[in-house]
Amino acid sequence: MPLVSTNNAHYCDSMTDLSSEIFFNPLEPGYTNDPFPHLHQMREHDPVHLSPIGIWLLFDYDDCFQLLRDASLSVDESRLENFDQERRDMFVEAAGGTLDDLERTSILGIDPPDHTRLRRLVSKAFTPRTIEALRPRIQELVDESLDRIADQGRADVIAELAFTLPFDVITEMLGMPPGDTELLRSWSEDIVKTLDPINTDDEIRASIVANRAMDAHIEEVISWKRSNPGNDLLTAMIEAEEDGDRMSTQELRDQVGLLFIAGHETTVNLIGTGIAELLAHPDQAQRIRDNGLAMNGVDELLRFVSPVQMSRRITLHDVTIGRRQIPSNSLVMAVLASANRDAKKWGPTADEFDLGREGAGQHLSFGSGIHYCLGASLAKLESQVAIESFINRFPHATVVDQQFNGRINLRGLERLMVEVANRGAQHGR
Repeated sequence: MPLVSTNNAHYCDSMTDLSSEIFFNPLEPGYTNDPFPHLHQMREHDPVHLSPIGIWLLFDYDDCFQLLRDASLSVDESRLENFDQERRDMFVEAAGGTLDDLERTSILGIDPPDHTRLRRLVSKAFTPRTIEALRPRIQELVDESLDRIADQGRADVIAELAFTLPFDVITEMLGMPPGDTELLRSWSEDIVKTLDPINTDDEIRASIVANRAMDAHIEEVISWKRSNPGNDLLTAMIEAEEDGDRMSTQELRDQVGLLFIAGHETTVNLIGTGIAELLAHPDQAQRIRDNGLAMNGVDELLRFVSPVQMSRRITLHDVTIGRRQIPSNSLVMAVLASANRDAKKWGPTADEFDLGREGAGQHLSFGSGIHYCLGASLAKLESQVAIESFINRFPHATVVDQQFNGRINLRGLERLMVEVANRGAQHGR
């Protein structure tokens, strides 16, 4: 779990007497609803930015790309020396005196050679052919969700589609037991809050409890699955082997937890905000009804909404970015959401939503380099099927109410209430 966090009060105290300066302030009113004007300001005035709390942030596309592609940098926060010791001490206190059981081996937070080894093993059970074979089942799950929405007439797209689809898909892929949805969802929500750069003490304590509960649950499932193998992803991960090397129980547990948490949450945000943007841009929705939603269109949605707003690296030596020298032992955040709207990369239409945009696949929403998101193809497939099916099924859908989740990093909608017209006529596909 991330140990680099700062509570709101500490961050606000750091802002004192800085009213005349340009600084990154995700606590600015309205930021989580629409961060893009503030990100534009940062690109214009200080694209390689040292924040008042000592974190470096990059806002230009080229700088973010350079950071993400630099294999000499680390993602392992344990290599960040003496950063925010007060917060580390608070984690230890909240954890009951030790953090040993919360150390992670997931590929999201480890460096080569361990990262190379584990990614290779997980990839053996996560091939493009395996993912594409899921399309009929994904379509079936989507159609079931759209039937429920049609029957209700007015429904929350997040609860009825955006959340349920990726959760059901990864649960079935892994061969996890049914009936744990609400518990897993609750734990996941508590854990992902610590991916934000700013957390309250209560949120950190809740994440520790959730991490331990999630770990125990997954370990029980792994133990059962070893004795009851099936035709599923978890069995494939257990059996994945190269030169006699297999994943340990802890390594399996951490990869499964990553698939459940990071992969699931980002797909929820892409489906939810993607549908909201299409309902707000009827000309783009009509393009889907006329020609379908190509993968380039999914990439444009990823560029435009940026379901993951930031990605971290830790410098192990001095690094020069944008003519500024970032010293060794620095935490650097590539602000993906800013890079994805950088006019120097995307031209004068960078802030416009265009499903036909050439080269949309060059967005950074899945990162880049050796840590490029392993589940990118699954997230794109789920989103393609869900969004295209919704737009085609409900051509007269209107937004009744929407609310963002208030998160700085995994930004998305907490609620998207829609009303679908001609309820009975839309029940058929």
